[in-house]
Amino acid sequence: MAKRNSFTYKLSGSQQAVLTRILKTGNYRPARVEHTTIAARTPDCTINLYKSGKCLVQGKGAEDFVTFVLEPQVLQSVGLGYDDLLDPDASKPHMGVDESGKGDFFGPIVISAVYVDDKLVRAMREMDVKDSKNITSDKKILGLGRDLRKLLGKRFTVVKIGPEAYNRLYAKMRNVNTLLGWAHARAIENLLDEVPSCPRAVSDQFGKKEQVSNSLMKKGKKIELVQRHKAESDIAVAAASILAREEFVRALLWMEKDYELSFPKGASDAVKSTAVQLAEKHGLEILLKTAKCHFKTTDAVLGKLGKDRSVLGPEGQAVSKTGSRYRPNRNG
Repeated sequence: MAKRNSFTYKLSGSQQAVLTRILKTGNYRPARVEHTTIAARTPDCTINLYKSGKCLVQGKGAEDFVTFVLEPQVLQSVGLGYDDLLDPDASKPHMGVDESGKGDFFGPIVISAVYVDDKLVRAMREMDVKDSKNITSDKKILGLGRDLRKLLGKRFTVVKIGPEAYNRLYAKMRNVNTLLGWAHARAIENLLDEVPSCPRAVSDQFGKKEQVSNSLMKKGKKIELVQRHKAESDIAVAAASILAREEFVRALLWMEKDYELSFPKGASDAVKSTAVQLAEKHGLEILLKTAKCHFKTTDAVLGKLGKDRSVLGPEGQAVSKTGSRYRPNRNG
């Protein structure tokens, strides 16, 4: 496998101090680079430590510097070169599946599936692809999503279930994991249209595997389904999480434009306040068009307006509950 020639790390204050000491006392040539606290060169690479704490290592010798200096002496952790040893299937052809919006009252739920092979895995590592939950900036998600779509071409798929469709499906299925399993199956089937030889699909453990496999059709019945905790460590799943989050963020931006209102993420007090404001302006039915109404957040919003779920009709009656008839839902 070809060596990487560019690495970026965010260093803590103590890590910056250690790296600065190494670059000042070791066999490194000092360099002048704008916005850095220290910069140095070797015959094969450059090391720039920026005032933000970001460390950029570039050049044909970058991988050796990270492996033999940065990891053991500064980061004090081992990562580079061990991905494929720890998970020998990581670079083999497969797809990753992940979702976004499951825990957000407003907006759709989005499921993405991404195909990878050895070449794509190397390219994604160069792009520093990681689980979208570790990326807090919407701007960065939108940029990474754009770059991933350009890299992948047709080797990804996105299934977006808007609030109205989501509320209809939930009223029928009465279980988030059942709905999610159905949607994962659709994403897998759609991607198999483009990469029919893909042997394996990896996703996070969100319920029984049968909730996905039972929803697969002829093409999907042949694929190996792998569900595991912390599946986002798989780069295909991480890429899928980014594309799903990108589409979710775009959906919220479109809603903000349509309703001239900012839509917070999650299910916080700010979300409830926004929902009350939205309902007062557009009528209670607007909740069915903009929110996942099985959330208990809906009851809190309706209560503030002096109403109950009866005003929302059949699609607003379903609510997440604990107990024998319902599976607990952490999103509600």
